[in-house]
This record gives sequence, structure tokens and C-alpha cells, in this order.
Amino acid sequence: MRWRYISGIVSIFLLVLALILLIPLMVSLYFRDGAHFSLLGSMAITATAGLILKLLSRHMDEDAPFINQREGMAVVALSWTAIGVFGALPFYFSPDFSSLTDAVFESISGFTTTGSSVMTNIEAASPSLLFWRSLIQWLGGMGIIVLSLAILPFLGVGGIQLYKAEVPSPVPDKLAPRLTDSAKILWMVYAGLTLLLVMLLAMGGMPVFESICHALTTLPTGGFSPKNASIAHYDSAYIHYVIVIFMVLAGINFSLHFQMLRGKPLVFFRDTECKVFLGLVVVFTVAITLDIHGRVYDSFAAAFQSASFQAVSILTTTGYATADYELFPGLSQVILFVCMFMGASAGSTGGGIKIARLIVCAKFAYRELFRLIHPRNIRHVKLNKRVVSEDVLRSIMGFLALYLFLFVVAGAVLAAMGLDLLTALGAVASCLGNIGPGFGTVGPAENFAHLPAMAKWVLTWCMLLGRLEIYTVIILVVPEFWK
Repeated sequence: MRWRYISGIVSIFLLVLALILLIPLMVSLYFRDGAHFSLLGSMAITATAGLILKLLSRHMDEDAPFINQREGMAVVALSWTAIGVFGALPFYFSPDFSSLTDAVFESISGFTTTGSSVMTNIEAASPSLLFWRSLIQWLGGMGIIVLSLAILPFLGVGGIQLYKAEVPSPVPDKLAPRLTDSAKILWMVYAGLTLLLVMLLAMGGMPVFESICHALTTLPTGGFSPKNASIAHYDSAYIHYVIVIFMVLAGINFSLHFQMLRGKPLVFFRDTECKVFLGLVVVFTVAITLDIHGRVYDSFAAAFQSASFQAVSILTTTGYATADYELFPGLSQVILFVCMFMGASAGSTGGGIKIARLIVCAKFAYRELFRLIHPRNIRHVKLNKRVVSEDVLRSIMGFLALYLFLFVVAGAVLAAMGLDLLTALGAVASCLGNIGPGFGTVGPAENFAHLPAMAKWVLTWCMLLGRLEIYTVIILVVPEFWK
């Protein structure tokens, strides 16, 4: 492990973060909200830390300019941790946060696109802080490391190991022969959809600043809102359905969007994972609509609107809310709880286990059942007519086992701190799946502010585990990794 080399790469991300802080600084100056001094202080501290790391890494090993797999995982985990901590400085210096724990929780929740919040009065915060809160979700959506892939090659740093560790997909597909071109393509699609959403929301009567904030948190499936009531603040079916459509788009593999723009409009219906994802959206929406119609909503249109929004929001791990789903009947709550584990498509900005893994897992289970009947038969697991290798199968099964194990352990730890069972399991499912709201006292009508400080640190760790797909973080505590 070349620690000077690794610290040099981490320093680049911190210096980039310091430059990005210029954006909320300009917002602060525009609105004259008085937060510019805290933003300047945050920039100075972040830039100083980056320069110190840069100086400590001056004599990096030039003989091996490419990062190996172990170093790639270490860079991803350490970079996300550093960015989350230093990105918390604007929150820490704000009067809206009373402790470093809360500031780090909000920052990690933003960068990991979780959307869980400890802010009790969001609308009282300064516009620049609300903008920063939205911007970090937008940056975390596709990944700060993927964003920097277009820069690293010019610095003599190989990026394919970072891409494998960062892109949320069981088997990352390169969109272009050069990795930097793939990163640029992803960000072009991402930025284009964000701009389109801003215009559509503004056309629906949403103020421009709020349209920008919501667009910055919808495409990364983040869920932070500048309003206390989230999207429920806007009594507009148009706004609700526009956001539903873009949450669905954000939950689809972004490489499919690129292929569609290249003149392949049927690509969504040829991809197995996309078809299953869209099918689940329809099935869950219909099931919840029928369950709440006549019991929660008298109007079928109102029931369908609420059901579609809640189902898509949780399945894509966005976490917006237009209703308190804890008041829904039991069947609807069970469906939404299951959605917290499923997540969106691989290659999207969503969290959770991912539909691709669940498809492969189901096909693997069927293959094992088939072998009990035909033990000599050779049968391969396929996804999109391509054989899934045994290495990938083992990786997926290991991921599922780790995911469920960490869910149980973290839930038990929170329960040991005095949280009731529903709150403990709901909070862990929410943070591990990067959802936002959970169940119990952390449901859509509440937040995470009342939790003990240690519980917030446990959930912060869960958010990082979920965003970086578990392996990248958990591997750091395996003794063999350091040998």
C-alpha cells in the first residue's frame, strides 16, 4: 500500500471540494444571507488540509503509476470519508446544527444520497446552506470519484480500479473505450436530465431556487428538500408526476439513457433489469393504490397519485414523501419496507441491493432447484442473454449475505441503545439502502434528530456501506487486506 500515493489522490479530492464551495459562497452573496464567513472558513480549512496532504505526498512512487485493486478500494473509502467530514464544515459552522455528530451525519447523508436528516426546521436555514445540502447530493449521485476520472489520467493516475470500486453495478459496463470518455458521457446525461427537470418544475409554478434544489436531489435519488414537508408542500399533481417520472429515469441504468440518445429508443425494453424494474413500479403502484383507495383516500385519482409517488420514491431510494405512509394499511407498509431492500437498477444513482443482483439471485436459486431434479445437467445463469460467470455469482451471493448480516447486526446495536424494534430496523434499512425516511420514530413525518449520538455514528457508517456497495468499506477491516 503506497500511502503517500493514496494521500496524494485524496488531497486532490479535498482541493476540488474546496473549489466547489465557491458555488454556495456565490449563492450566499446573492441572497445576502450572512453565511459567507462560515463558507469561507470551510473553504480555508478544506484547502489547507488538501495542501498538507499534497505536501506529504510530494515524493510519490513514480515506478508504478497505476492503482491496483487494493489501493483503489482504499482510495474510494478514504476519499468518501474525507469528503464527508470536510463537507460537514458548512453545517457545523451553521447555527442550525448543534454538534459535529449532526453535521457529519447530514453531510454523509447528502454525499451518499441517503436523504436522512437531523434538521428540525429546514425552511429556517440560509439559502446557501440549503443549496449546499442539495449540491452535495448531486455530486454524490454519480460519484465524486467518477467525476474526477476525467482529471486523474492527466495527473498520471490510472482510473479503472476507481471505476470498478465506485460505479454502483455488479459488472460495470464501460460506455466508451477510454474511461475518461465514459465518465464524461455519464455526467453529460446526468447534467442534461437535471437541467430539463429544473425547467419543467419551474414551468409548473415552483420557484426557480426551489426547482434547482429539487432537481439537484431528484436525479441523484437523494431526497433532500428545502421544505419541511418535502414534496407534500406543493399541492400540485403536475409537480408530483414530473418528479415521479424523473425518479424513474434516475432509477434506470444511465448507460441505457446514453444508448437511447444514440438512436436506440427500444433499449429500455430489451434490457432485462430495466423491464423488471419498470414492472415492479407498475405492480407496486397498483397494489398500494387498491390497498389505500377507500381506506385512506376516497378518490381513486388521489390514491393513485400518492401510491405512485411513495412506491417510486422508496424503490428508487430517493426518499421524497407526499404522505405519511405509516398511516397506510399493513400491506402497503410491507410493500414499501420490501422496496427499501430492493433498490433501483445497477448503474443508476439509486441504492439498495439493486434489481440486477436480485434477478441473478433468483435465477441462481432456480438453477439449484433444477439441479436437484437433473443433477447431471449443465445450466448457466444468464442476464441479458450473457452468461454470468461463477466469480460474479460468488460476489453477488457474498454481497447479499453481508447486506443481510450487517442489517441484523446494526439493527441489534440500535435496539441495544434503547430504540424500539420498528425504529431500529427501519433506520438501518433506510440508511443501508440510502433511502431517507424509515419506519417508527424516523418515518416520513419525523427525522433522525432525536436519536442518540452513537446511533447516528452507526447509521453514518451504514450510509457509507450502502453507497459504496459494502465491499469497498468492509474490506478495510479484514486483516488479510493489509498483509
